[in-house]
Amino acid sequence: MRFSRRAEAVTPFYAMEFGKHAAALEASGVHVVKLNIGEPDFGAPPAFLREIRRISDGRPLAYTGALGLDELRAAIARFTAHRFGADVSPDRVVVTTGASAALLLSCAALIDPGDEVLVGDPSYPCNRRFAESFGGRVRLLPTTPQSRFQLDADTIERNWSGATRGVMVATPSNPTGTSIPYDELVRLCGTVADRGGWRIVDEIYLGLADDGPDGPPRSIAADDPGAVVVGSFSKYFGMTGWRLGWAIVPEAMVPVAERLGQNYYICPPTPSQVAALTCFETETLAVAEDRRAQFAARRTRVLDGLQRIGLDVPVRPDGAFYVYVDVGETGLTATEFCEVALARAHVALTPGKDFGEAGAEQFVRLSYAAAEDDLDSAIERLGDLLATL
Repeated sequence: MRFSRRAEAVTPFYAMEFGKHAAALEASGVHVVKLNIGEPDFGAPPAFLREIRRISDGRPLAYTGALGLDELRAAIARFTAHRFGADVSPDRVVVTTGASAALLLSCAALIDPGDEVLVGDPSYPCNRRFAESFGGRVRLLPTTPQSRFQLDADTIERNWSGATRGVMVATPSNPTGTSIPYDELVRLCGTVADRGGWRIVDEIYLGLADDGPDGPPRSIAADDPGAVVVGSFSKYFGMTGWRLGWAIVPEAMVPVAERLGQNYYICPPTPSQVAALTCFETETLAVAEDRRAQFAARRTRVLDGLQRIGLDVPVRPDGAFYVYVDVGETGLTATEFCEVALARAHVALTPGKDFGEAGAEQFVRLSYAAAEDDLDSAIERLGDLLATL
């Protein structure tokens, strides 16, 4: 069987590869602490699960429109205004099958073969794959601890070329957990807009971001109606397996997203959409905020533990649930460190090569979305491992 060049060019998602190896170890009776995947351990909120049980009574759960339930689109718009200070019309909200589908639709709508797309390095690898799937030529722009591993307007301006058509950024970021300061994000998007470019801003971790000096985190949708802003139920609400996300798109892009959604996946999962209406009720928002506080406590726990055992974190994260750890002083590459950590300490981590080229063999990503006991166990195991290196 002959496969496409596109399929052959896609590298493994190493977070998942290490997950497979961890599962094999567990099948042999070994307890593995899995810190390689960004999946909250809490599960979906109780009200959501009650609603899923209620509607699983044999009633018809037919297709919805490709843009999603109108009630859910309106609820997302209200949440965006109340939580993130961005007043957007429900008509601009596109409900999708996870944030991945929102990114897929956005790239399909905006990228032609040969278009250059600017992306920070390190960054979430699937964003690059989405762009490349539609013929985009992704140019990775290296970032450093000094820039908090994020792009800024000056970097975009220096690297914009005649072939550049747009920019993809994530704030807070996977794998570093760092955010672009809001004023700088506005400036970055303005720099792109001034050049006629599109901008996709991934805000799926924004609900888990720290409050800033001016208050709660803000969505770029408040100041850039031309941006495509991606959100998700997976992280803040802990609904990873229910596959529900959204995009806030420019008004002119709504019919384009609708046609693409109709053809690519018909509609988002109907049961998830119906039950997701409970996410914006007082009970669930209180649960989500409590979990957000727990993640902040876990972050402090992990950072203190890593410092104690001698592993450096050059930039303190301020959102998401990731720590980007410098393992350069261990004498091992990041890949080797992850392999040894799994084989000898039974801790699953993700090497930097998943996220780009800059620092790929210097940094590893640790997800603190696991339970506190597991986090404590992982730190102790890694400390014992470091003593033997």
